[in-house]
Amino acid sequence: MNRITVAVDRYPNIPSSWVTVIRRYLIALLAHLGKNNWDLSVVFCTDSDIRELNRQFRGKDEATDVLSFPLGESVEEDGERRYLPGDIVISLDTLAANAAYFNVDQNEELRRLLIHGVLHLDGMDHAGTSLSEPMLRIQETILASLGPLASMPKLP
Repeated sequence: MNRITVAVDRYPNIPSSWVTVIRRYLIALLAHLGKNNWDLSVVFCTDSDIRELNRQFRGKDEATDVLSFPLGESVEEDGERRYLPGDIVISLDTLAANAAYFNVDQNEELRRLLIHGVLHLDGMDHAGTSLSEPMLRIQETILASLGPLASMPKLP
């Protein structure tokens, strides 16, 4: 069984139903990828937060949409092996700007960033942003395969 933690501390008005849908989507994504016993953490933040993380850990003094912080450790818990892949951090500010720029629904962009972060934590990488990049092709294929979640509330 996969466990998902979603932190929305910077957004006190986010309804619990939104967090529940995010968890369900990630559980479906991990099942689609054949991952089991993952303990995944996702943090939603502002541009200012992600800019600081990007500066501190990547040397880039700019906001970005998603960052992945791989841990890649396994632990034993109650006789069960758990995998700690790491953390995904998503800026809702940049997500909204990207959705407008690419003329896509914010919920589609959110799903894309969740997939992107999980693929990074699973060891994939890409050199650029061209859709010819293998990781990005996989990302878009998964996005189409899983489709939208009808019950996904609008972003706050």
